[in-house]
Amino acid sequence: MKMKIYIETSFISYLVGRRSKNLVLAAYQELSQEWWEKRSGKYDLFSSQITFNEASIGDPEVSQKRLEILQKIPFITITSEVIELSEKIINSGVIPKKATPDALHISIATVFGMDFLLTWNCRHIANATIQKIISQICLSSGFEMPTICTPIELLGG
Repeated sequence: MKMKIYIETSFISYLVGRRSKNLVLAAYQELSQEWWEKRSGKYDLFSSQITFNEASIGDPEVSQKRLEILQKIPFITITSEVIELSEKIINSGVIPKKATPDALHISIATVFGMDFLLTWNCRHIANATIQKIISQICLSSGFEMPTICTPIELLGG
Protein backbone atom coordinates (compact mmCIF):
# COMPACT_ATOMS: atom_id res chain seq x y z
CA MET A 1 0.00 0.00 0.00
CA LYS A 2 1.34 3.41 -0.99
CA MET A 3 1.67 6.24 1.49
CA LYS A 4 -0.75 9.13 0.99
CA ILE A 5 0.28 12.72 0.29
CA TYR A 6 -1.91 15.81 0.39
CA ILE A 7 -0.64 18.34 -2.18
CA GLU A 8 -0.99 21.97 -1.12
CA THR A 9 -1.07 24.98 -3.46
CA SER A 10 2.48 26.28 -2.99
CA PHE A 11 3.94 22.99 -4.28
CA ILE A 12 1.83 23.18 -7.46
CA SER A 13 2.83 26.83 -7.90
CA TYR A 14 6.54 26.05 -7.75
CA LEU A 15 6.08 23.01 -9.97
CA VAL A 16 4.69 24.92 -12.95
CA GLY A 17 5.59 28.57 -12.29
CA ARG A 18 7.69 30.71 -14.58
CA ARG A 19 11.38 30.28 -13.85
CA SER A 20 12.38 32.65 -11.04
CA LYS A 21 15.53 34.78 -11.17
CA ASN A 22 15.78 34.41 -7.39
CA LEU A 23 18.21 31.55 -6.82
CA VAL A 24 16.37 30.16 -3.80
CA LEU A 25 13.00 30.20 -5.53
CA ALA A 26 14.54 28.71 -8.69
CA ALA A 27 15.92 25.89 -6.53
CA TYR A 28 12.44 25.29 -5.06
CA GLN A 29 11.10 25.07 -8.61
CA GLU A 30 13.82 22.63 -9.66
CA LEU A 31 13.32 20.47 -6.57
CA SER A 32 9.55 20.43 -7.13
CA GLN A 33 10.01 19.28 -10.72
CA GLU A 34 12.54 16.63 -9.68
CA TRP A 35 10.21 15.28 -7.00
CA TRP A 36 7.24 15.27 -9.36
CA GLU A 37 9.14 13.42 -12.10
CA LYS A 38 11.02 10.95 -9.93
CA ARG A 39 9.01 10.39 -6.75
CA SER A 40 5.34 11.35 -7.11
CA GLY A 41 4.40 7.97 -8.60
CA LYS A 42 5.50 6.23 -5.41
CA TYR A 43 2.62 7.82 -3.47
CA ASP A 44 -1.15 8.18 -3.65
CA LEU A 45 -1.69 11.90 -4.19
CA PHE A 46 -4.67 13.95 -3.02
CA SER A 47 -5.67 17.59 -2.97
CA SER A 48 -8.84 19.65 -2.44
CA GLN A 49 -11.12 22.36 -3.70
CA ILE A 50 -9.17 24.80 -1.50
CA THR A 51 -6.05 24.08 -3.55
CA PHE A 52 -8.04 24.39 -6.77
CA ASN A 53 -9.48 27.76 -5.70
CA GLU A 54 -6.04 29.14 -4.78
CA ALA A 55 -4.46 27.73 -7.96
CA SER A 56 -7.13 29.47 -10.06
CA ILE A 57 -5.93 32.92 -8.98
CA GLY A 58 -3.31 34.94 -10.82
CA ASP A 59 -1.79 34.91 -14.29
CA PRO A 60 -4.22 32.98 -16.52
CA GLU A 61 -1.48 31.09 -18.39
CA VAL A 62 0.27 29.88 -15.23
CA SER A 63 -3.05 29.27 -13.49
CA GLN A 64 -4.09 26.99 -16.36
CA LYS A 65 -0.90 24.94 -15.90
CA ARG A 66 -1.61 24.60 -12.17
CA LEU A 67 -5.16 23.46 -12.85
CA GLU A 68 -3.97 20.92 -15.44
CA ILE A 69 -1.78 19.30 -12.79
CA LEU A 70 -4.62 19.33 -10.26
CA GLN A 71 -6.95 17.58 -12.74
CA LYS A 72 -4.72 14.50 -12.34
CA ILE A 73 -5.15 14.41 -8.55
CA PRO A 74 -8.28 13.23 -6.68
CA PHE A 75 -9.91 15.83 -4.45
CA ILE A 76 -10.89 15.22 -0.85
CA THR A 77 -14.28 16.55 0.18
CA ILE A 78 -14.31 19.13 2.94
CA THR A 79 -16.37 17.79 5.85
CA SER A 80 -17.74 19.30 9.02
CA GLU A 81 -14.86 17.62 10.91
CA VAL A 82 -12.37 19.43 8.66
CA ILE A 83 -14.06 22.78 9.23
CA GLU A 84 -14.27 22.19 12.99
CA LEU A 85 -10.56 21.33 13.23
CA SER A 86 -9.54 24.31 11.11
CA GLU A 87 -11.62 26.60 13.35
CA LYS A 88 -9.81 25.23 16.43
CA ILE A 89 -6.47 25.94 14.75
CA ILE A 90 -7.51 29.49 13.82
CA ASN A 91 -9.08 30.15 17.23
CA SER A 92 -5.82 29.12 18.91
CA GLY A 93 -4.13 32.10 17.22
CA VAL A 94 -1.27 29.98 15.91
CA ILE A 95 -2.39 30.72 12.35
CA PRO A 96 -3.99 34.11 11.61
CA LYS A 97 -7.60 34.24 10.39
CA LYS A 98 -6.43 35.64 7.05
CA ALA A 99 -4.60 32.34 6.51
CA THR A 100 -7.71 30.18 6.99
CA PRO A 101 -6.97 28.25 3.76
CA ASP A 102 -3.68 27.14 5.33
CA ALA A 103 -5.52 25.84 8.40
CA LEU A 104 -7.94 24.06 6.06
CA HIS A 105 -5.06 22.35 4.20
CA ILE A 106 -3.68 21.06 7.49
CA SER A 107 -7.13 19.98 8.67
CA ILE A 108 -7.98 18.15 5.45
CA ALA A 109 -4.68 16.25 5.49
CA THR A 110 -5.14 15.44 9.18
CA VAL A 111 -8.79 14.37 9.20
CA PHE A 112 -8.30 12.17 6.14
CA GLY A 113 -5.23 10.43 7.55
CA MET A 114 -2.63 11.57 5.08
CA ASP A 115 0.93 10.42 5.77
CA PHE A 116 2.39 13.69 4.47
CA LEU A 117 1.33 17.22 3.62
CA LEU A 118 3.61 18.49 0.83
CA THR A 119 4.16 22.24 0.80
CA TRP A 120 6.60 25.09 0.30
CA ASN A 121 4.53 27.31 2.62
CA CYS A 122 6.96 27.68 5.51
CA ARG A 123 5.13 30.62 7.03
CA HIS A 124 1.95 28.93 8.21
CA ILE A 125 2.25 25.25 7.30
CA ALA A 126 5.80 23.82 7.25
CA ASN A 127 6.78 25.94 10.21
CA ALA A 128 8.50 24.08 13.05
CA THR A 129 7.53 26.75 15.57
CA ILE A 130 3.79 26.29 15.07
CA GLN A 131 3.67 22.59 14.15
CA LYS A 132 3.97 21.46 17.75
CA ILE A 133 0.97 23.57 18.76
CA ILE A 134 -1.08 22.43 15.76
CA SER A 135 -0.16 18.81 16.46
CA GLN A 136 -1.45 19.19 20.02
CA ILE A 137 -4.71 20.67 18.73
CA CYS A 138 -5.08 17.76 16.33
CA LEU A 139 -4.36 15.18 19.03
CA SER A 140 -6.82 16.76 21.45
CA SER A 141 -9.40 16.53 18.65
CA GLY A 142 -8.71 12.84 18.14
CA PHE A 143 -6.48 13.09 15.07
CA GLU A 144 -2.82 12.57 14.31
CA MET A 145 -1.33 15.35 12.20
CA PRO A 146 0.57 14.12 9.13
CA THR A 147 4.24 14.86 8.62
CA ILE A 148 4.38 18.31 7.07
CA CYS A 149 7.32 18.66 4.72
CA THR A 150 8.82 20.14 1.58
CA PRO A 151 9.78 18.09 -1.48
CA ILE A 152 13.40 18.10 -0.30
CA GLU A 153 12.46 15.79 2.56
CA LEU A 154 10.74 13.34 0.20
CA LEU A 155 13.42 13.09 -2.48
CA GLY A 156 15.44 10.39 -0.75
CA GLY A 157 14.44 6.81 -0.19
